[in-house]
Amino acid sequence: MLSTILVTGATGNIGLDVYNQLNIMGLSPVAAVRNPDKAREILGTEAQLLPFDFKNPATYAPALKGIKKLFLMRPPDIADVKTYVRPVIQAAKDAGVEHVVFLSLLGAENNPIVPHYTIEKDLMASGMAWTFLRASFFMQNLSTTHLAEIRDEDSLMMAAGHGKTSFIDGRDIVAVAAMALTESGHENKGYPLTGSEALDYFTVADMLTEVLGRKITYRNPSIIVFARQMKAQGNPWAYILVTSALYTTARLGMAAKITNETERLLGRPPIQMRRYIEDYKQTWMPKI
Repeated sequence: MLSTILVTGATGNIGLDVYNQLNIMGLSPVAAVRNPDKAREILGTEAQLLPFDFKNPATYAPALKGIKKLFLMRPPDIADVKTYVRPVIQAAKDAGVEHVVFLSLLGAENNPIVPHYTIEKDLMASGMAWTFLRASFFMQNLSTTHLAEIRDEDSLMMAAGHGKTSFIDGRDIVAVAAMALTESGHENKGYPLTGSEALDYFTVADMLTEVLGRKITYRNPSIIVFARQMKAQGNPWAYILVTSALYTTARLGMAAKITNETERLLGRPPIQMRRYIEDYKQTWMPKI
């Protein structure tokens, strides 16, 4: 019998950890995945999987049948959320989903430029209960999106200028997500989730240098140079524009806000950048 909790993005950064945490809690969630065969290589042969693709409406209803709670993530390559996420929200309502936990963005409620703003508005209008995890920039982006440049080039290439960011460890986001999906009292609430310190990327580079034992340099490119580099790496323009917009908020000093929400919810201080780098140290060691 399938679980009544569906996790989107279950093979990715945060979604995978949410899926694993719910399994640890004995809840056997269902993973919504584009490629079940490839997903089994990541999630294991015993995983409950259902085909699901934001760009394929035929997959919505079968994946959402019997689901009561949904962990929703916007795929990074989808900027047109009115076309590819709004119908998913409607399909969830039609299927009888009762509660959607959405991984949003810090300050999204006041920023119409980012896709998360529209998704939040659509969820609030849907009639389903919702919880918005308005997270600051994930530390784990350093060990995923920016892995190769740190590991292979000893550099950080993000267009954030001298702006500070209240980084949050993805493990803290996952812990809050699991609470929201399994406990009552989180319905129709938005949680601004940050770490306990705001750092610029020069400081992050210095921390990486100290822990890794080799010089890591923050290149501090312009937005134009950054966008060209991302395009050269094969990223689509929609993704580049959203990413550039996020780094621009940091560049303008809009990403430095620190809240106590993470500590309040978890009953402990958030994981700090230094510990994250130490825990993930092997990720950035050069290939042999």
